[in-house]
Amino acid sequence: MARRLAIVSATRHFALRRNECLMSFDPPSAPFHRSLAARLRSWFFTGLVVFGPVAVTAYIAWWAIDTVDSWVKPWFPQSLSPDAYLPFHVPGFGVVIALVGVTLLGFLTANIIGRSLVRLSEAMLDRTPLVRGVYKGLKQIFETVFSQSGTQFRKVGLVEFPVKGSWSIVFVSSPPGEVVASALPGQKPMISVFMPCTPNPTTGFFFYIPADEVIELPISADDAAKLIMSAGLIQPAGQAALAAMAEAAKLEKAPAG
Repeated sequence: MARRLAIVSATRHFALRRNECLMSFDPPSAPFHRSLAARLRSWFFTGLVVFGPVAVTAYIAWWAIDTVDSWVKPWFPQSLSPDAYLPFHVPGFGVVIALVGVTLLGFLTANIIGRSLVRLSEAMLDRTPLVRGVYKGLKQIFETVFSQSGTQFRKVGLVEFPVKGSWSIVFVSSPPGEVVASALPGQKPMISVFMPCTPNPTTGFFFYIPADEVIELPISADDAAKLIMSAGLIQPAGQAALAAMAEAAKLEKAPAG
């Protein structure tokens, strides 16, 4: 009897030891799998962050080059194209021709003969219904945007909008024209600003505001556009001063206690 009890006790002891060993080996497998999955996920997103911008930029650049090539090639002799002599397609040839053509057009326009031809062409367009309005509007926009001496849309500011205590980023444009300035109430100097929307900065609100209510920011228009399109995720280098300037503006506008 005593021998049977000893055998049962030893069997139970062996079973308990086996269960303890199995339990001691099971837990590390789960953290190991979790650690491996976390590393794979981290590597994937790191590769996506590196590859994503490069792929999108390359796609946009390729699309732009292909579009310009398709516009220019029909107007260019096929015998002068490198595709006629090479067994493969050479992208960007139309872009080079377009750049040379636009530069040459600017050179000719800067001369007296070129300016005379431009005035003659504008006079012909001015006599054409519908076309003259479109041409004049586009010409003013291009002259404003690509002017090397202008400051329109090169300054960034803060305005108190949409409610008191809230601040929005705007692009500073230009003072109002004589007709608009005479119709605006008050005697304060006014300025026109454009407040873009997020995430599409090509849409927004254009309005006139007193010049002293615009707080100019020491950041470029490119940094402001990135800040708006990313909804604040991409902070410009001068962002540290932005909050301080907004806070200082709040203190200045606060009523004296």
